Amino acid sequence: MSRILSVEQALSRLQQLCSRAEKCVADVQKKLQDWKIPAKEISAIIKKLQTQGFIDEARYAKAFVRDKNGLSHWGTVKIKQALQTKKIPAALISEALQEINGEKYKNDLLQLLRRKEATLKAASPVERTAKLLRFALGRGYEYDMAQEAIKKLDA
Repeated sequence: MSRILSVEQALSRLQQLCSRAEKCVADVQKKLQDWKIPAKEISAIIKKLQTQGFIDEARYAKAFVRDKNGLSHWGTVKIKQALQTKKIPAALISEALQEINGEKYKNDLLQLLRRKEATLKAASPVERTAKLLRFALGRGYEYDMAQEAIKKLDA
């Protein structure tokens, strides 16, 4: 950005941005730092956005979980790590993860593994199982759940 934004301009832009999509404090801080807003002003802007309801960490965490689980089919491990990276408090992460439907979660994993299995090239059943397990773990699913789903595929 060639010109420097004033605090009022930055606040206005962030209000527009936050009204279109959920943002967390870490996202807003990064944006403000990119805009070269002074550190003391950053905290004031964030407080103002929070009091006005533009930023809400709990709301953000729930939306993130819904999107990543429902659309991207991420497992809880990957979702939790991503939220921790964004500095969301552990209590809010736990609360947001409660939104995941257990049966749908298991069925999603099974469907993902079925699609992956169709594209696999494995020399042996052991190699196939290892590849499916690595795939499920890479998507953020729990080890035990991934093993259980692979057993269901074999049945």
